Amino acid sequence: MTDAVTGITDEVRAAFDHHLTEADDEAAVALTVRLVEEGLSEEEVLLDLVAPAQIAVGSRWAAGEWTVAQEHAATHVSQQVVTAIATVRPPDGNAPTGDIAVACSDGEWHTLAPRILSEVLRLRGFQVRFLGGHVPPARLISDLHSNGPDVVALSCTLPVRLPLADRLFEVCRTAGVPVLAGGPGFGPAGMWARTLGADLYAPDARSAAELLRTGWPPRRTGRPSVDDRSAETYAWLVQQRPALLRGLLERLPHGPALAADPADPQLDATVEQLGYLTDSLAAGVFVDDPRIFTDCLGFIRGYCSARCSSPDHLDTVVAAYASLLHDSPRTLAHVVAGQKWLAGPPGDGSG
Repeated sequence: MTDAVTGITDEVRAAFDHHLTEADDEAAVALTVRLVEEGLSEEEVLLDLVAPAQIAVGSRWAAGEWTVAQEHAATHVSQQVVTAIATVRPPDGNAPTGDIAVACSDGEWHTLAPRILSEVLRLRGFQVRFLGGHVPPARLISDLHSNGPDVVALSCTLPVRLPLADRLFEVCRTAGVPVLAGGPGFGPAGMWARTLGADLYAPDARSAAELLRTGWPPRRTGRPSVDDRSAETYAWLVQQRPALLRGLLERLPHGPALAADPADPQLDATVEQLGYLTDSLAAGVFVDDPRIFTDCLGFIRGYCSARCSSPDHLDTVVAAYASLLHDSPRTLAHVVAGQKWLAGPPGDGSG
């Protein structure tokens, strides 16, 4: 059966999925290169085969069906595919030209989606530099000064990285360079990208390419709307993070005993989970939206349930936040939203 929209058959999808499952990069590259040689466009292969398959990979990991090692191996295969098929045919010389820097937000290591965007834009005729994952402000400043891009395309996969992304937005504002934001980390319909002052937002690579093609050159229009008090509370939470983690550990069942043995692998896993939840709380405060915190609670609950471990500790953790942060009304409002979310049936809340 052939997809009437993309021209990619179910058999091809199944074969590519099998190659990802087996971590067979040679077979995956051979399959996708052959598709391009037989007439499918590189965009079609990248956006309608590789990207959806990678989303499925992430879903399998979240559902506990795959290990982290399997997810990483499959992602490596997809990265190899992107590299290979991008060189099968030259870019369209008739497409609009412009200089675009594509970067992952500071702290963001999910590079496949922005790499695909880079190749789609290159194939459309744009001059593109992919700056890679985890781009700190100093590196972006260097590129802006050295190469003077017309626009920066910034990717953010996890909302927890929004405060770090804001620093890159500020760099671009100072340099007068428009920002095109993309990725699920910017929230539903890019709402948090607009909070940070993005000039453009696109939900996917195809939309981004069309947005730039029809609206070239892009203009600076975004205005940040992060409340100063929210930013101050966020900075305070960052300072309090070590004390918060200690307080949360002490309030968990057997917390003091667990914390007494720094070599205990359970301690590492617990601290990592609590750290991620704390950072999500802080990010939610930064953009003044409790859905970041409740979404994180939902992810952890699903993650634990999929691995046959109880998520009941979340009630204790959120109650501990309420106790530890009672002197911060702005933060406490987010914690209370989390408590209400946990009190509802599974699946309730922000979604």
